Amino acid sequence: MDGGSALAQFLPLILIFAIMYFLLIRPQQKKVKEHQAMVEALRRGDQVVTQGGLIGKVSKVKEDNEIEVELADNVKVRVVKSTIAQVISKTEPAK
Repeated sequence: MDGGSALAQFLPLILIFAIMYFLLIRPQQKKVKEHQAMVEALRRGDQVVTQGGLIGKVSKVKEDNEIEVELADNVKVRVVKSTIAQVISKTEPAK
């Protein structure tokens, strides 16, 4: 076997990996970065949806990867920041 035929054998494998990288891995990494940015931008008053489907308003942002969400009047739960799926409405920053 010469070097050219060995490269020809690995070329389809390399192409498959490149296609998987651009179609699967890169978009997923971008999605994770966007989610991290969204979670870091959470502030008091934002209305959020958790991955469990609960909708509530952020009442306190704690520094230890946790927030307090008010689901109803006087019903507050502690939620891990990474489980926030979506921010419905943002509050305006205080001036």
